[in-house]
Parts: sequence; C-alpha cells; structure tokens
Amino acid sequence: MPWLLILSIAIQVLLIIHCIKTGRNQIWIWVLALLSFPGAIAYVAVEVIPDLFRSRTAQRTARGVKKALDPHADLRRYESEARVAGNVASRQRYAEALTRAGRYDEAIREHRANLNGLYEHDPDLMLGLARAQFGKGDAAAARATLDDLIRLNPQFRSPEGHLLYARALEAEGNKAKALEEYRAVAPGFPGAEATARFVQLLAAEGQREEARKVARELLEQARIAPAHYRRAQREWLDVVQRVAQG
Repeated sequence: MPWLLILSIAIQVLLIIHCIKTGRNQIWIWVLALLSFPGAIAYVAVEVIPDLFRSRTAQRTARGVKKALDPHADLRRYESEARVAGNVASRQRYAEALTRAGRYDEAIREHRANLNGLYEHDPDLMLGLARAQFGKGDAAAARATLDDLIRLNPQFRSPEGHLLYARALEAEGNKAKALEEYRAVAPGFPGAEATARFVQLLAAEGQREEARKVARELLEQARIAPAHYRRAQREWLDVVQRVAQG
C-alpha cells in the first residue's frame, strides 16, 4: 500500500539523518537505503537501543523502577556488607541507608557503634549521627552533636552540616540564632535550599522586606543559571518565588 511505502521511506530518511548526525559508520547509510525495514530494524537494534540504555535518563528510569519494585534492596545490600565486612566504611553506609529509610533509632545505634577508637571524633560519622537524630525529631540532640563536632573538629567544613545546624536551631525555637546561621550558610550553599529556608524564616519572623530582597536576588541568579540547575532546584525556587511575590 502507498502509505506503507511512504512510512518506510520516512523511517529510512530519519534514521539516515540520525546516522550522519551522530557520526555512525557510513556503511549504515547503504544498509538503510537498500534494505528498507530490515535495515531499519538492524540499525535500531545495534545503534539506537544500546545508546538509550546507556543514557543517564534511561539509567535513572531503570533505578526508579527497581526502587519502586524493591524499595529496600539497597538497605539489605548495605546491611549484608556491614555484617560481612564489619569495617567502619560499610557500617557507615548501612547507617546512612537506615536514615534514608526512616529507621532513625537503628541508624543512631549504628552511628554510635562506629564512634569509638580511632573514629571516636570522626566528623563524617558525627554528622551522620546528627542527621539521624534530626530525622527522628530530636533537634536538641542533633544540635548538641553538631556542637561537639565543631568543637572537636574545628577545621571541618560541610555546607550540609551547616544547614542542618541552622535547621536544628530553628526547630528548637532559637529563631534569632537560626537566622544568623542561615545568613552565613546560604551564599555558599550548593543549591537553593539554604536560601529558601532562610527567606521562609525571615518572612515568618516579620522581616518581609529582607525576605523579598534575598528571594529576588536568588531568582535573578537562577534566571541566568543553566537549565539543569533550575530543574534540579525547582522545589526550592518555587518556595522562593512565593516569598518574593508575598
């Protein structure tokens, strides 16, 4: 039928264009031109499908599907590694996985078990403990752990830890000190979350003019930032947008 012929030619042309633009072996042009549908099927199977599975989008999709089908697979793997290897690194990965799974009491126990001997004052382990404590809802314990971390590791720097400290202070009700910490961490934080939380607290504390000013500055920076940044930070940029318009 004529429409089948038209469809065949259209597919051949599109695949030949794809072959040329992506720098494939020029032999494929002849295969596509001479073999019609069989050539198209061969080209898609050999050149297109493998690329799709290697792409970041496809890999993220595959990971998402795997996680949806078995959300605790990583947790079980980390638990097995921790039990078999028994070293601090494997137990730390397991503790962090427990935190992500919302099993905060178990995560706290794992982190505390790691904090001994040579690793008694390890800053990364202490930060993991504080993260689990905050996730559990114990802001005071998280802040105390971070105070110890700062005291025992004065050279340690962590934007995530600094933001967690500000959040713990806010959750404890120490809004003035939290604002100081947000003001310090927001400019250098990799992403919009710290600034978004800062402007939210400014607005909640009645400092709306400064909140709008900081929000507009971030939105202007985001406007000229790469598109992937805006996509990745969409949740927090939406928060800032609402404050800027408030």
